[in-house]
Amino acid sequence: MDIRILQYFLTVAREESITKAAKQLHMTQPPLSRQLKDLENELGKQLLIRGSKKVTLTEDGMLLRKRAEELVDLMEKTKAELTSSEEYINGEIYIGCGETEAISFLAQAAQNLQKQHPLIHYHIYSGDAERVTERLDKGLIDFGLFVGPVDINKYDYMRLPMKDTWGVLMRSDSPLAEKNVICAEDLWDKPLIISHQASANSEMFTWLRADVSKLNIVATYDLIYNASLFVKKGFGYVIGLDKIINTAGDSGLCFRPLSPTLEAGLCIAWKKYQIFSRASSAFLHQLQNELEKILSA
Repeated sequence: MDIRILQYFLTVAREESITKAAKQLHMTQPPLSRQLKDLENELGKQLLIRGSKKVTLTEDGMLLRKRAEELVDLMEKTKAELTSSEEYINGEIYIGCGETEAISFLAQAAQNLQKQHPLIHYHIYSGDAERVTERLDKGLIDFGLFVGPVDINKYDYMRLPMKDTWGVLMRSDSPLAEKNVICAEDLWDKPLIISHQASANSEMFTWLRADVSKLNIVATYDLIYNASLFVKKGFGYVIGLDKIINTAGDSGLCFRPLSPTLEAGLCIAWKKYQIFSRASSAFLHQLQNELEKILSA
């Protein structure tokens, strides 16, 4: 099984048609069909269900698609690193992060580095800690920006001095909007929208001081922006971090911090013994410089 066949397979999965995939790949249908069949024989699994109108993936095909995408991404990342110029620092930097205003710290570092090395390009992947950790462990990203308590002992890392504050995002005309801070008992009878990453033993649920089964959790979210659209429709109250959603002007939304205050720490992590590309090494150095500026201010 080589990378070229995996790219063929991914094209078929994307196009949902061997005929369309063959056109995209600038080849005829019979050899493409044959190579896909050889791939299935090699793995001993049926990967495709060949219907009259479209091709769909089996359960094994969906698993291969996920793994193939990771392998192709890693190949492209490695190729970019190996072909980078010796004269100029160029290349690709891959960053995974949760939703946090602290991404502006990374953006500032990238902006300052770009003045010296304009040929560096950045790829930002958003996701919760589990997804960022998975990509970091597999070498698909160079750096991960983590929010809140995460086991980072297996990584090298730098902690950021700023913190995110937990609170409640709600409509401006909500009864709780009249309060300056939100207490746990204020939420016990409210329809709540929480991050799907939150577990029953998380800091947030400890703060709530309530039996999870008795809370009215009406929805969970990955991206707080999507959750904010539910809030605008009056669907519920989002428990989330501050400074992510615009609550100014005529947004129709407001944010109130929790009381007692609940904060989330922030850190940037990378794999131990990581062999960085010249671009990634330069970015890490820039991050350290930016941190020193903040600490010395």
